[in-house]
Amino acid sequence: MTSNPEQLDHSSSLDYAQFEQGRGMNYWEYDPVLRSEVARTGASDWSEDRFEEFGDTVGTVIADNSDTIDRHDPELHRYDRFGTLVNEVEYHPAQLENEELAYGAGIVADSFRSPPGRDSPESILHHLTMDYLLAYADVGLTCSVAMTAGVALVLERFDDGSLSDFYDGLTTRNYDDLLQGAMFLTERQGGSDVGVTETIAERPEGDESDDLWKLTGEKWFCSNVDSGAILTLARRPDAPEGTAGLSLFFVSETKRDGEQNDFYIRRLKDKLGTVSVPTAEVEFRETEAYLVGDTESGFKYISEMLNLERIANAFASCGLIGRALLESKVRAANREAFGQRIDRYPLMRRDLVEMAVAHEAATAFTFDAGKEFERYRQGDEDAFALMRLLVPIAKARTGRMAVEVASYAMEVQGGNGYVNDFVTHRLLRDAQVLPIWEGTSNVLSLDVLRSMARENAHEPALSRIRERLGGVEHDDLADLVETTREELGEVEEALVTLATSDDDYAQLHAKELAAYIFDVYTAGLLLAEADRELEQGRERKSLVARQFTTDAFGSAPARGITSGERLSLDVFEKIVRFESAE
Repeated sequence: MTSNPEQLDHSSSLDYAQFEQGRGMNYWEYDPVLRSEVARTGASDWSEDRFEEFGDTVGTVIADNSDTIDRHDPELHRYDRFGTLVNEVEYHPAQLENEELAYGAGIVADSFRSPPGRDSPESILHHLTMDYLLAYADVGLTCSVAMTAGVALVLERFDDGSLSDFYDGLTTRNYDDLLQGAMFLTERQGGSDVGVTETIAERPEGDESDDLWKLTGEKWFCSNVDSGAILTLARRPDAPEGTAGLSLFFVSETKRDGEQNDFYIRRLKDKLGTVSVPTAEVEFRETEAYLVGDTESGFKYISEMLNLERIANAFASCGLIGRALLESKVRAANREAFGQRIDRYPLMRRDLVEMAVAHEAATAFTFDAGKEFERYRQGDEDAFALMRLLVPIAKARTGRMAVEVASYAMEVQGGNGYVNDFVTHRLLRDAQVLPIWEGTSNVLSLDVLRSMARENAHEPALSRIRERLGGVEHDDLADLVETTREELGEVEEALVTLATSDDDYAQLHAKELAAYIFDVYTAGLLLAEADRELEQGRERKSLVARQFTTDAFGSAPARGITSGERLSLDVFEKIVRFESAE
């Protein structure tokens, strides 16, 4: 085992020059930040063993397969040779191998069923951590995996048992028995505004069963389109407008009589990236569907899945950032320019430090949000408000950070980074969807405003920041604590301003508020972690916290040029290569 965070600062400097590229290695072992966050949030030793095994599988098999898959788009076959509608998507064999490896490793099953030899399922953080590792190789596959977990979560919480066979298929470790999940929400006229859903749900003629309905309508952006377990929203006749009139339905690939269900895949989307998850336009043509729960609670039910999808998106963003950073470290340690390795030059050192700190900050915040999601899933209602704030902020900020880091990772490679033979090309293409899936930055920022107006979600967040800052005792962190306290006061003033302003003004500044909360919350979290590590004689986290607060809150005269500040140069080996800080 290499996951003990106490080893991070006492190990020799990580040698990235031994690799030609960021593959053929165990991603768990080469991500000390991930190992530290897993330990902080309380994973079991059993889970850490599984992460080590899966990190090796992803780094040595799935990563190579993912490059192959990127060159072989899935193909849609609407009809068989006899003209029968089949809606079949054909994949490269590497895709099937990756799926079998991921699902067989328990990436979904372990968080819903007791793994072999265990007394109970692992937490949802187990699933999310494996999603993070999978994102090192393939963000597209993390989408399919997360939706499978999301459908399972909805059935776990709201099904009365009538869909238990489907639940078993979603949570199996046996690939031959697996049902993958999907969520078809987006319609052409609505986009993120699901309240204008036009798909109609009606009872079949002559069928008085309580749960069987038929759906008619179009869905515009349907990822994992050929899954066998789809959740979708539709409006019953005479139901009210808006989200209040939406019911949630489960659509299987087959009807009750075993025949193929009546929906038509119009075409696969020609996307920029995420080739491994096919996305399509779908027509429901009196498609057989099962009602999930109460007819009036559809939007509430699907929100449970949306919250999981959003935090999974954030974990995938952090994993992609980790891979982009890894590729940059490897290239900088091997590439020479003007007579020396480029990681010897001050500008490259500064860039790598900033990328590393961004990765660490994103990962710390996202694990906190995932922890609150798990607390809520386990029935802790006190966690709901904080989860409602942290999840959309995590998704919004990390998705944008993934694009920025992937873009610079391409630049570190030089011209090669712009060529499809090098993985940074795919990382950037895949990263571009992360700010879009499950709600754009604008949609998520407005959701932050709603969480504060409806659940007072800012109150537990502010309380946690104060508590963490109050617990920091080490003198070396005193100036950073004071700076963060001042910024916390500014956040509180901003909250008052928006609370007393008209809606237009509040919406105008919603993104700035979400980003500001992220920065102050993360500063408090990193300082609390740094304080604990300083007590154990380890310095590195305090350096990360200092760099983060400098980047987030610094406003030096002349853009800092005249300040004499050399922090990035002084801490490069300790932050980027995890050199012993003693």
